[in-house]
Amino acid sequence: MRPTPQHTATSGEDDFRTGEGLRALLTRLHQAGPGAWRRDPVAAELMTFTAEKYSALAHKHGLDAWEAAGAAFDVMRTRAARTADDPWAVVTHAVRITCIAEQRAQGLLCSTHQARRPQVSRFHDPERFSERENLLTDYHPAFHVHDQHADEQPDHEDTGLVVAVVEDAVALFALLSWPEGTAATAIGHVCDALARLGSRASTYEALRRDRHARALLDVPAVSWTGLLRVLLGSPDAAYSATGRGQGILLRLLLGERLVDLLADDELVALIVLSAPGSPGVRGA
Repeated sequence: MRPTPQHTATSGEDDFRTGEGLRALLTRLHQAGPGAWRRDPVAAELMTFTAEKYSALAHKHGLDAWEAAGAAFDVMRTRAARTADDPWAVVTHAVRITCIAEQRAQGLLCSTHQARRPQVSRFHDPERFSERENLLTDYHPAFHVHDQHADEQPDHEDTGLVVAVVEDAVALFALLSWPEGTAATAIGHVCDALARLGSRASTYEALRRDRHARALLDVPAVSWTGLLRVLLGSPDAAYSATGRGQGILLRLLLGERLVDLLADDELVALIVLSAPGSPGVRGA
């Protein structure tokens, strides 16, 4: 325990416990220049008194009394404290703010300067998952995922359009030398993968190397590659804005009709030449 100091300056303008006395002392120390706080015995008494005065406030925020005294010392050297109507009110307010910032800085594991900023202090203190009886992942909303589409009803118009596109694609291949059953099964598999992967490029790359699916569908390699190019479009970026790069699934979704696709000589040739059993196609 620190001994209770015996204050010698307790009357007149040197009684720093009053507002006017503190103002007089701070003004005198300021005018004395650098080093006055170290040499002046009344300044030492002032700091001991300040540590005692703010000890309860410091302990409230988990700090030592002399940390609060250090915050008071910083503000006492400012012009605002010397010229305030109530110097002690200015000091008390500054110490309270500093104690709060110090406590937040310790909790947030950051500097006091950062803890004073609202965009930093608004966060809660970090904690370990194991510090709570119930797992943080069980109740914290940051770890919860809600499927916004879970309660939505399927759009029958969109569903009908997709079905129509698949039927037109199967019809196109069947008209151009592909067995209808093979075309329907293969196109259905590609559409399922497209719905799962979400992009034509990803679907093309995934299915191009899918030998297992090709074996199950009993489609030769040349036919399988041709079918993917026709349905999903060429992966070559140079053709991205053309019908060749878009693929017939996208073209049909965009409003083209089966008769429009049959008028595309390059597309028709690719489908015919890649059909299973055609002269240029060998076995799987």
